[in-house]
Parts: sequence; structure tokens; C-alpha cells
Amino acid sequence: MKAVAWHGKRDVRVDTVPDPRIEEPTDAIVRITSTGICGSDLHLYEVLGPFLGEGDILGHEPMGVVEEVGSEVRNLARGDRVVVPFNISCGHCVMCTSGLQSQCETTQVTEYGKGAALFGYTKLYGQVPGGQAEYLRVPQAQYGPVKVPDGPPDDRYVYLSDVVPTAWQAVEYAAIPPGGSVVVFGLGPIGQMCCRIARHRGAELVIGVDLVPERLEVAARHGATTFNIRHHKDIPGVVGDLTSGRGADSVIDAVGMEAHGAPVGKLAQQMSGLLPKPVAAKVIETAGMDRLSVLHAAIRTVRRGGTISLSGVYGGMADPLPMFELFDKQIQLRMGQANVRHWMDDVLPLVSDEADPLGVEGLATHHLPLDQAPEAYRMFQEKRDGAIKVLLRPSR
Repeated sequence: MKAVAWHGKRDVRVDTVPDPRIEEPTDAIVRITSTGICGSDLHLYEVLGPFLGEGDILGHEPMGVVEEVGSEVRNLARGDRVVVPFNISCGHCVMCTSGLQSQCETTQVTEYGKGAALFGYTKLYGQVPGGQAEYLRVPQAQYGPVKVPDGPPDDRYVYLSDVVPTAWQAVEYAAIPPGGSVVVFGLGPIGQMCCRIARHRGAELVIGVDLVPERLEVAARHGATTFNIRHHKDIPGVVGDLTSGRGADSVIDAVGMEAHGAPVGKLAQQMSGLLPKPVAAKVIETAGMDRLSVLHAAIRTVRRGGTISLSGVYGGMADPLPMFELFDKQIQLRMGQANVRHWMDDVLPLVSDEADPLGVEGLATHHLPLDQAPEAYRMFQEKRDGAIKVLLRPSR
């Protein structure tokens, strides 16, 4: 089969690799019909190479059609249309039954002290072959994949793999009071969906902050008040003016370690790429590689007693946090990988609604064949051609 494989920094290729096969009785094989490129895939493309092996198959936002199931998978059958959550969870351990599927004890990568295994996301999370491919082996298929109706286009359902549940959790964790205010830093796919979900759930003032004009325009079309950080340097001040000087009730950081405006952190990330892999891995893990400008801005922007929700991925130990300010302002801080299956009952009806209240069918700006994945990665990473969300379509 064809699959998108990592070969080095900014070097992904479409390779021919062996078709996956059933290895455990709880496996399924899914023929992929659509698969997304996620903002966190750019971390692999740019920064996290020390945790990858050449030829690792990328991607964690797939959906498709079941081709084969293991003997213990009784909830799926050949021909079922499914979306596959990015975290691999069993459904029966203490963490899963507590709604923390991202911490699944069955698939935890204990060798590296990490949570549940993820598709296509480094040895830290199990080095499981990902979904940017023609076929995908799905472990724990007795629980993970979600059946969706035939008929509507893939764009209606593919975001259940990551984007919609991640944004839903970010808004849930943000604890926006009824009629309250929220600032969303970063208007990539997750940030766009956070703005839409926050409005859907009753936020009166939704403010989106980014530096890419196309992203700002899309968020504004869906009801957000937007600010370009290149033109409005003092976002806490701007938000204060809109909230009687109080600050936002809630702030969502949907940026993470890709944040702009932190040249020292950016240089540190780039320098790590010049080190031998084992050394670079340790540096990235422990030496404060994260670029925290957005998180610091969030702390300054949220009101006293407010809540900050982190959905952007942070990959290192980070710089010292302003703990005194966090304490003095009595800020609540919540974060973590999305517990995709936990939120499915909330989000599946929304994306299935013919009215499309979250605008999922219009989120993708580009649909490209799998063969064009290398160019798609470059375009997305460079924020060219209005790329906000790219979906790849395997040809088989």
C-alpha cells in the first residue's frame, strides 16, 4: 500500500509499504477514505524528529471502511463505515471507565512514562503506524472505532477522529459561564472549532486571536470577534477594553509549541535539530524547548478567578511559569489530550445534524490525493494558499 512516511526534518514521502494485517484478536483493518493533516503533525515535521524512526507512518485523523476484523471484535463487520479516534483505548480499564481514555492503562506507553498510545505519533506514544495511508491496522477495535452512517460526505464525520472532540473538551475545560466571554488563541482547525462550539454552547463574546488573515476571516464569518496579533500587540489590553477592564472569563490556548513571537524558543528548537538523536531527544524533553508566549498572554488575558484551557500540544518541560501570577489571580488551569470516546455522545449528533451547526463540511480548505502529501505538508507548515485544514484522499 501507499503511506505517508517520515524521513527527516521537513521530509515526508509517500512510500510503498506492506499492507497491515490482523495481529491481535482485537484488531481491525480499515481502508482509509479520508485522513487529515493535523497541526500536531507539524511538530513531527519540524521539531520532534529525535522521537521518530525513518519510515514511520504518520497521521492520526482517519476514517474509512472496515475490511477485516479480529475474532474478538464483535461490534464491527466488513463494510461498516467508521471514524477512528486518534488515541487507542480499551474501554474497560479504570482510566477508560472514568472518561480518561487518553490515559488508557491497557495502551499506556509505560516505557516512556506516557499516556495512551496514539496513531502515527512517535515512539513516546507507541510508534503505532498512522492513518495517512491506504489501510490502517486499528488496535482495540472492539471499542475505539465509531460507526457512522453511510451517505453524507466524509467531511461530515472525519473530524470526530480529533478536531471536534478536542475542541469540545477544550471548551468544556474552559468552563465558560452562561453568556460569558472566551478568548481563543490560535485559529487553526482546533481554534476555529473552539470558537464555533463556544458560541453553540452559549458564550456571548467569543474572541479569536491569530496572525494569519485567512484564519481570522473564517473565524469572523462564524461569529467571532477577531484580532490580528501583528496589529494588536496588547491583546490583554484589548480584551480588557471589551470586558469592562475585567478580562475574559475563559481563555483557550489552541496554539501550543508552534507559537510565533518567541525567538529564543524557536532558536532552541532549531538548534536541537543539529544534535545527535539521543542528545536532541533529551534536550527536547527536559531543557525548556516550548515557546510559551501564548500561554503567558493567556495568563495576562484571563480575569481573576477565570479558567485557562490548554488544547495546544506542548512537548518539553517548558520555561518557568509565572506561578505567583497564577496563584494571585486564582486561575484554574486544565489541559490534556482529548478523551475522544468520552465526548462522542455529545458531538456525534451535532456533526450528523443536516443543519451542520458547527460548519464541519466547510472546514477543509484543501482536498488532495495521498500522493500529494509532501506538498500538502509544506503548504500547511508555511501557511500558504489559505491552508487551514487539509484532507488527504487515498486513491485505492
